[in-house]
Amino acid sequence: MTASTAADATPRTPIMTPRQIRLVLYGLMAGMFLSSLDQTIVGTAIRTIGDDLHGLDQQAWVTTAYLITSTISTPIYGKLSDIFGRRPLYLFSIGVFIVGSLLSSFSTSMYLLAAFRAIQGIGAGGLMSIPLAIMGDILAPRERAKYQGYFLAVFGTSALIGPLIGGVFAGSDQILWIAGWRWVFLVNVPIGVAAWLMVTAFLHLPRFSGHTVRIDWWGAAAVVVALVPLLLVAEQGRTWGWGSAISLACYILGGLGILAFLIIESRMGTDAIIPLRLFRSGVFSMSSVLGFLVGFGMFGAMMTLPLYLQIVLGFDPTQSGFATLPMVLGMAIATIASGQIIARTGHYRIFPVTGTLFTSAGFFYLTFVTIDRPYWFLAGAMLVIGLGLGQLMQSLVLASQNSVPVTDMGVATSAATFFRQIGGTLGTAVLLSILFSTMPANIQTALQNRDDLSEALNAALTPAVAQAPQNAAIMHKIWTPITTQVRRGVQKQLDAAVSQGVKAALPEALRQAGSPTESAAQAQIEAAVRHEVQTAVAQKAHATVRGDRVVVDYSQRAQRTAIVKQATPEIERQLSRHGSALSSSTNQSTSDTSFLNSADRALAKPFLVGFNSSALAIYWVALGVLLLAFVLTWFFRVPELRSRSALQEQADAHARKQDTQEDTAAAPEGEE
Repeated sequence: MTASTAADATPRTPIMTPRQIRLVLYGLMAGMFLSSLDQTIVGTAIRTIGDDLHGLDQQAWVTTAYLITSTISTPIYGKLSDIFGRRPLYLFSIGVFIVGSLLSSFSTSMYLLAAFRAIQGIGAGGLMSIPLAIMGDILAPRERAKYQGYFLAVFGTSALIGPLIGGVFAGSDQILWIAGWRWVFLVNVPIGVAAWLMVTAFLHLPRFSGHTVRIDWWGAAAVVVALVPLLLVAEQGRTWGWGSAISLACYILGGLGILAFLIIESRMGTDAIIPLRLFRSGVFSMSSVLGFLVGFGMFGAMMTLPLYLQIVLGFDPTQSGFATLPMVLGMAIATIASGQIIARTGHYRIFPVTGTLFTSAGFFYLTFVTIDRPYWFLAGAMLVIGLGLGQLMQSLVLASQNSVPVTDMGVATSAATFFRQIGGTLGTAVLLSILFSTMPANIQTALQNRDDLSEALNAALTPAVAQAPQNAAIMHKIWTPITTQVRRGVQKQLDAAVSQGVKAALPEALRQAGSPTESAAQAQIEAAVRHEVQTAVAQKAHATVRGDRVVVDYSQRAQRTAIVKQATPEIERQLSRHGSALSSSTNQSTSDTSFLNSADRALAKPFLVGFNSSALAIYWVALGVLLLAFVLTWFFRVPELRSRSALQEQADAHARKQDTQEDTAAAPEGEE
């Protein structure tokens, strides 16, 4: 029996001790805390930021820019970390993220914020993918459950304090003479510096020499050319027109980019950013497709939940952040439970199936939401969605990592994250575009509901409601143009009725009085006739005689109700023709929703119903995508889990190679 054969049969000494593993995890946790806290804080404060920069309907630009750059950079980080090591790339990503955060705090418009968030996204690509690759390096799949608590602590802490921090910043006018929401980004600077120092101190991984490789810069460029125009048209297609010249140019440029990427990757072989040979594995291909579908449905639809909580339920940013904790709880429960099952049995085939089923059930549950549903209805849906996501994230990454050689661990992990992010980016762009493009029409449709319109118009015509400070914004934004039109129209009708009545009754009154010639007598008769006509008109119109005019006392319920009953059908007709002042107001109301803050419920109801209808459309689309993923999971055959970590396998292979070389070198000496 040769030495090399014995080496193969004998278990090698573990390459990393439990203490070393824990120190590495501390470094990973620092970077992941930076990324997860930022997402939680920004998600909590985005409505305040959008309102302050007068561009809430441009939110998709901010979100999509971040996702575009983080998506594009993800596979690049994965490949480069396989070449140069995880640590320098992880430190670089933290540094870029800090710079992007600092620049974001200087934004003066949503478009400028989108540009700076794009820089943040370049750093985020590494923060999201490299930790997963490192975990695959240092931990055997069945051992990862032992360390799930570390990362749950990170996400749990960020989920708990993120809404609080984001709410404090978003709710403060100024902190140290700087607008409160700008601290949403400035806070990343000290946290990022601390994370950078922790990674520098703790993240030390053994390296094993490998073959020299080429860096696939052309492939990276092709990814940019392919994705940027397609993601841009997904976001702006509703504005440009899906068949416009600029949209067609984006389609063509994106298609050429995809073709160029495939050609370049095939020529680069094993040095490609995403080696095409990986797709020969049915497991890798299917996990990539499932990751794309889950990302599309999950990210796009989940972006609406904080908005829904703030706009429809009236939560402030802090409350809305805490209100999403049921989803975090569901993810924690599912992650721990599935991790323990995997650790004890080594089987994980069922989790993609049950994960997509739970997530689909959660979105189906959301399709029944109405503006009158209590928070606990939404909390139940978020819990179910969290239970599904907690099963999906871990199992899909495990499948990808176990379907490739250990030397491709980084690129496989980043590819899994890449396709999920591609789906998330497209889902966010498309679904938020659906949300904001359908809102004006849905608001107008809601206004054509006679009961809701009557209730809102009645409130807008009530002086006590219309003059309340908390209703000033919504009155100015939507209802004042309508109530002004109604009041003027009603007064014009009353004046005309009195004038016509006097004109018709005066000749008969003068004739009965013997046609007096004195002007004083005529004036007296005319005044008596006018008073009689005014009384009759006021009685018939449910109005009041005040001075020399018939007017409506809108503080009187009976008079106001009569006017509302009369005006509602005409407003409905104007809305159906898209010709009213209210129609133009609703088309502008999606860029700044601050007018809903503390507004009377009746005044806000048509807007809330319209927003709810648009949100339901998103949930139905997400449900359809996730049901497709659920069907595909039945054809998903996962590989067995490795018994050793990737680094341990590399160390063992390296040791075997050295033993073989020693045997080869010693053989001639033995023969002599």
